[in-house]
Amino acid sequence: MVNLSWIMRERRNDMIYSKEVENMCTVKCGASHGCAPIPEEGKWVNSREIKDISGLTHGIGWCAPQQGACKLTLNVKEGIIEEALIETLGCSGMTHSAAMASEAIVGKTLLEALNTDLVCDAINTAMRELFLQIVYGRTQSAFSENGLPVGAGLEDLGKGTRSQVGTVYSTKLKGPRYLDLAEGYILKMGLDENDEIIGYEYVNMGVFMDAVKKGTNPEEALNNAKKTYGRYADAVKYIDPRHE
Repeated sequence: MVNLSWIMRERRNDMIYSKEVENMCTVKCGASHGCAPIPEEGKWVNSREIKDISGLTHGIGWCAPQQGACKLTLNVKEGIIEEALIETLGCSGMTHSAAMASEAIVGKTLLEALNTDLVCDAINTAMRELFLQIVYGRTQSAFSENGLPVGAGLEDLGKGTRSQVGTVYSTKLKGPRYLDLAEGYILKMGLDENDEIIGYEYVNMGVFMDAVKKGTNPEEALNNAKKTYGRYADAVKYIDPRHE
């Protein structure tokens, strides 16, 4: 006989039923399919309580007027948020909201965090979307045995511990201007004879600041942090995307 004890719920003495339900005859449920297992940290888990949830995953959120966005990364162990990475974009006030939310979110259970005011609409929405990811087993660590260690969130930032932010501006009249890309702060764009972009020079701000903090002369640190991408050396014209 199949053990259905896990789905049995003891009838509470204070449960209130309508008269219609009280007068119904009992019909037994013949089949019980149970919950589908989800992948968690290299195991298949029948998740029935918040403590059954573990994993590292992301959620993207936006504020009501859609002026800014948030990427939220949480590392959850047995239902408890052990690590949080909050990245915001497009709204200056949102950065301060993230600062406050970073203190409010860690150490809570997923349910507590879901029902906590994380200061900003975008962060709250990101928390909701992340919850939907993790409770269905859609995590970065779903098939990683024992999951990812606390601290794995920092790896998303790469060298220099900076968020990956792309900023590009363009007009129909004057064309595109690369300002910030994955590699770093764009210093110059290289154009060919048709005035098309074929490369750019950038400075990795994380590398630059790390060198300055270690005592390197700022000018030397800047030169060491500069690199180029694409066919920059073949350009016939170079422009500063912020001033030309």
